[in-house]
Amino acid sequence: MAAMRSFFLWIEAFFVLFVQLCVKSEDVDVHKLLYSNGGWYTDTENLIAQPGPCNIDVRDDSLTQKEFLQKYAEKAPVIFRSVTDNSIFRKLCSKSSLVENYGSKEVILSSANTYSYTKVPVSFQHYVEEILRPQDANTLGNETLYLFGDQNYTEWEPLLDQYVQPPYYLPGHTGALSFGLAGAGTGVPFHFHGPGFGEVIYGRKRWFLYPPDQQPAFNPNRTTLQWVMEKYPQLEESEKPYECTIGPGEVIYFPDRWWHGTLNIDTSVFISTFLAMTPWA
Repeated sequence: MAAMRSFFLWIEAFFVLFVQLCVKSEDVDVHKLLYSNGGWYTDTENLIAQPGPCNIDVRDDSLTQKEFLQKYAEKAPVIFRSVTDNSIFRKLCSKSSLVENYGSKEVILSSANTYSYTKVPVSFQHYVEEILRPQDANTLGNETLYLFGDQNYTEWEPLLDQYVQPPYYLPGHTGALSFGLAGAGTGVPFHFHGPGFGEVIYGRKRWFLYPPDQQPAFNPNRTTLQWVMEKYPQLEESEKPYECTIGPGEVIYFPDRWWHGTLNIDTSVFISTFLAMTPWA
């Protein structure tokens, strides 16, 4: 499966090169042509982060709930493809739609470090126009602001109600949605919490995961991009993480208390479903 994903990534890279060679710049903006994602395109010059290999199982809707519980729920991450149709939600998450409908709404930005202790309130439009940008390789995570979670659910409810959650579940758990938007090269360094799902709406996101008993070596205030550039190349085979890069419509499941870090390859719109035990379970 990893070899097949590498093949498709090679095909993608070839296509990018082919279009750049064949399309004249005066006729069309090649960068926008290749990376237009609902208006959240990323100029190729800002693509510092790159996709990586995939050593996580990739499953489609033939996976049953019973098999999910037996093979993955408490044991391993898994990638889902074609298990839901979020085309309506995706359309509502285009840049023009979000700015028009939520531009004046206040959002809470979090610092992109392990503990996310810095919180900054701004309007959504201000975030999009003034703060959202590709990650500088020299900027620390605690100096990078990131839109993810901590939002007024009532204000965002009309959008979140259109999201179709993955069909798999953990008995006795309920899901809470968390919406995010971040620039190319940004991400959250390693941390852990309860189980959940993460879906990419626009862009691509690279995930790195370790089991609960295998804490990775990392600096909580340095970015995932810095970890990939500085630490990742030095890892021994036994130290390498579970990892995969997911794109629009793809969903990752991460089990309880698994360490995970994320890296946005492009400007990315994404949503997570955090699973928590119900009080009456």
